[in-house]
Amino acid sequence: MPITAFLAPSRPSRTSASPRRFFARLANAAREFTHRPAPSKPAAVAAPEPTDLFTADELPPVEDIEAAAEAYAEAGGQARAADRAKRKSKKLLDRLASGRYGAWRIERVESSRQVADLEKIAQIFRDHDLGPVPMRSVAPSLKVTRAAERELLPTAAELLAEVTA
Repeated sequence: MPITAFLAPSRPSRTSASPRRFFARLANAAREFTHRPAPSKPAAVAAPEPTDLFTADELPPVEDIEAAAEAYAEAGGQARAADRAKRKSKKLLDRLASGRYGAWRIERVESSRQVADLEKIAQIFRDHDLGPVPMRSVAPSLKVTRAAERELLPTAAELLAEVTA
């Protein structure tokens, strides 16, 4: 319901809306406005730097760093393409009964991977009034993107060399 919905009556009437209905609509609109759900995607937060970074004299040449970044970005693209192809194939294969199909055998096996049952854990916490289930952040992700032309100012290596000089 939009916030201005309280101004227009929900159905046509010959008499004006009663003050009680007006204030009820106003309260509902205010409640809806103040109780918005949190955004689905939080803003990116800079993760702390690892402790084992190169020192100024250990830093490899910029060409090696550029080659490693290029290889990393290319491998990420290949991995995404492989994931898409795997998901597309799995759509068809998931609907097959176990058995032999030409040169391929399709079967389902139990996974040895185990994960915590978060629904049961949350239920245990609720049952014993322990508050919310404690969560921790996962390890920071490495993100590699090509710098825009206007960003091609001094590199981190050049700035580090200036600071240590």
